[in-house]
Amino acid sequence: MARKPKWTSEQIPDLTGRVAVVTGGNSGIGLETARELARAGAHTILACRSTERGQRAIGDLRAAMPDSSVELMKLDLGSLSSIQGFARDFADGHARLDMLINNAGVMALPHSLTEDGFESQMGINHLGHFALTGRLLGPLLATPGARVVTVSSVGHRGATLDFDNLLFENGGYTPFRPYWRSKLANLLFTYELQRRLRSAGVQVSALAAHPGFSSTNIGGHLGPHWFSWIQKPLMAGVIQSAAMGALPTLRAAVDPQAEGGQYYGPRGPVGLRGHPVVVSSNAASHDREDARRLWDTSEELTGVPYSFRR
Repeated sequence: MARKPKWTSEQIPDLTGRVAVVTGGNSGIGLETARELARAGAHTILACRSTERGQRAIGDLRAAMPDSSVELMKLDLGSLSSIQGFARDFADGHARLDMLINNAGVMALPHSLTEDGFESQMGINHLGHFALTGRLLGPLLATPGARVVTVSSVGHRGATLDFDNLLFENGGYTPFRPYWRSKLANLLFTYELQRRLRSAGVQVSALAAHPGFSSTNIGGHLGPHWFSWIQKPLMAGVIQSAAMGALPTLRAAVDPQAEGGQYYGPRGPVGLRGHPVVVSSNAASHDREDARRLWDTSEELTGVPYSFRR
């Protein structure tokens, strides 16, 4: 039986007239995602915490693609006031939003808190994107066929939820535990969002993706021991480029055949590398009671209630 053709960026359709927001679009997978969306004609907004790094990325994109339509907007996902300001400024300048790419993230940080007092990894990776999506529901609902794509990780399989210690306020913090939990939360959010969108009868879809094991700077703060000169030759056959890592996100965002509730990742062994296909997530990510409870808790913590009325 012949295998299906490999999906590549060459299969991205013409996106002229579409508007996309990519969080963390200044580097790594976010930058590669923004690059391909802009190359296909979308007006692509890089939503970045660092204006300096964002301006460098915009300059690189314009140098490589002079006719591209790219824009930089400041966004700090660790600040609910920044998220609110971003959404207000976006609505002032744009009437539609075709693709919201919830890509930005932090991994394995020493314990720290966001501006609003949330543990940083859950606060940025999940709560920040939950609040951002809720704040941008207006332009999403005004755009039939819009998609919300949230980037998770194979690391979600190592996570557990504890609603009595969701943000590790009662201890138990280790650098990776909140990262894994945030990636499970990304999937619970995606699947619950899709159920609510479908129930409301609106033409907006929620999908998720993961990049496999890709070469990015997300773990750069971990130091030389994270990816030392000894490890590099051993990992050469496993790690893939950021451009390859962006393909699952891109396919979820633009493939006409993609459907709400799907999860895309590399097709290779254990999902570490390869071209994007629909993949499965663990049973915990499909727990509807946990999803509803996480949703209610996220609305309460962020102060961002969702309304699906247009």
